[in-house]
Amino acid sequence: MDVQSKFYSSTGNVSVDRLAFFHILERLKTQKRTGWVNNRIPNPESISDHMYRMAVLSMCTSDTKLDVAKCVMLCVVHDLAEAQVGDIAPSDGISKDEKTRLEAEAMRVFVHEMLHNSPAAQRIEALWQEYEARETPEARFVKDLDRFEMAVQAFEYERDLNMPKLQPFYDSSLPQIKHPEVQEWGNDLLEERSRSFATASSSQS
Repeated sequence: MDVQSKFYSSTGNVSVDRLAFFHILERLKTQKRTGWVNNRIPNPESISDHMYRMAVLSMCTSDTKLDVAKCVMLCVVHDLAEAQVGDIAPSDGISKDEKTRLEAEAMRVFVHEMLHNSPAAQRIEALWQEYEARETPEARFVKDLDRFEMAVQAFEYERDLNMPKLQPFYDSSLPQIKHPEVQEWGNDLLEERSRSFATASSSQS
């Protein structure tokens, strides 16, 4: 995690600052998700791995009331601040208020110091703020995808790496899901997990 990384200051050159933003996005590809690192998962997923699957999951919804294009964009930007501050977890000893402050400052730097408050910057900022506020159906749906995707990943690590059960990742995610369709996906996942462990137990007996 890179919470103490120095925040970028504008050079005044639009092209240079925009490229600096493009480059900092690489951290989303290389920064590993903290929860998996703390559980000693070998070669764990990156932040952008997580966001990419969320984006595709949002395209799989059958909820015609949702603006799916907006959901995809919300998935892509919801963890954007982590390119600067890293994936802050409770185990890091940083308060929720401080985490919120750090992520808001990261977004301010992206929008104003790097992208010069351009129309693109304003679009990114508006999407991030919408997700944080959770006041729209799309933002709430994407938060549910955030929870569901983590549970899916936990199951895949259990199944593929023969890991001990990663129960806390289910307990902190699936019961919080509110969208009916994502709830259904979560129930399907739990059924698959039960079948998988039942098969594993019978093969060992």
